[in-house]
Amino acid sequence: MRKQEIDFILEKLCDYHQEISDIVFTVGRPMQVMLWGELKPVYLKEAPIEALTPFHTENLALTLVGNQKRLVDNLIHMGYCDLAYSISKARFRVNIFSQRGNYSIVMRKLPIKIPTVEELRLPEIVKEIANERMGLVLVTGATGSGKSSTLAAILNIINETRPCHIITLEDPVEFLHPHKKATFNQREMGIDFSQYADGLRAALRQAPHVILVGEIRDRETLEIAMQASETGHLVLSTMHTTDAGQTIGRAIGMFPTEDENYIRLRFSETLKWVVSQRLLPKIGGGRIVATEVMRKNLRIRDLIINGETAEKTFYDIIETSGAVGMHTFDQSIVDLYKKGLVTEETAVAFASRRSTVTREIDKIKAQRGEKTTDIEGLKIDTEYDKKMRRGL
Repeated sequence: MRKQEIDFILEKLCDYHQEISDIVFTVGRPMQVMLWGELKPVYLKEAPIEALTPFHTENLALTLVGNQKRLVDNLIHMGYCDLAYSISKARFRVNIFSQRGNYSIVMRKLPIKIPTVEELRLPEIVKEIANERMGLVLVTGATGSGKSSTLAAILNIINETRPCHIITLEDPVEFLHPHKKATFNQREMGIDFSQYADGLRAALRQAPHVILVGEIRDRETLEIAMQASETGHLVLSTMHTTDAGQTIGRAIGMFPTEDENYIRLRFSETLKWVVSQRLLPKIGGGRIVATEVMRKNLRIRDLIINGETAEKTFYDIIETSGAVGMHTFDQSIVDLYKKGLVTEETAVAFASRRSTVTREIDKIKAQRGEKTTDIEGLKIDTEYDKKMRRGL
């Protein structure tokens, strides 16, 4: 299959809906797109394929990989490879992987335009991250929850406001940042460096002010990221964790137990922000982001050093620190429900503490004069005492 043919197919699939997030090619299934979290089959008149065959997906995979020996080696020896691919209408982050002897392809559609905090519907407090001059900032969440978009929006604010040197280490490069006030050098794993730890170690010798690390996957990368933070750099990265408490636990758990106290002390000094994200189904179609925002203060620092207890958790501190811009997922979700953006069922399903969200929703419904229970017709039995006496 020629590149022109793949580009034509991808453009037609992009035309299916402007809000598709992924394109999926799997043997035995038609071409599919991910729309608002659900897979939808797409049948093109120009390429009438009821079900993809191994020949189709292998052709697609080899054309996307092209002559890049590194990608071919990864696909053969590791069973998968990552790359970036562009057409006139969009850029894609591509993952090709083998399954049951065949190849499957998932292409994440990336916006050509760098999104803003407002467009992503993130809380305004996120903009303050761009004012940091040093320290570690982590954006966390499941795959596809918008972590890369959030980091791109933060970097764009820095780009527009500060004459600084920004180095990004990505796998692959997703958003292409133009030079504005800042100077960008965007490096891609496998082409410009071999592993995140190697790229980060080299970045310390490249006079950066801000370093973006695509993902912290291991202890070595986290160790160097903390070292960079301690030496006056702002380091932005992601982790696949669900909330702030789990993020801190995962980071500390990467190190040996005997080093825990030392690591807790270092981490309490370097960590500045944790922004966690979840995408919820929106009323009327589409998805909307719910967030948890934790920023370091004395109470957070103390809890990182000494650890959580039954009486004091990160959730409790974040929940009661709204005055400094923090909020939990549950507070964010309740706010989305109050604004009429998500249903009660969705709010409860995505909550961290369902009882808390249910209680807050009942308060909102009571203020609106809505029913908070399905139980009806209850009344006090004023004759109960007399009946009991007659029975005796």
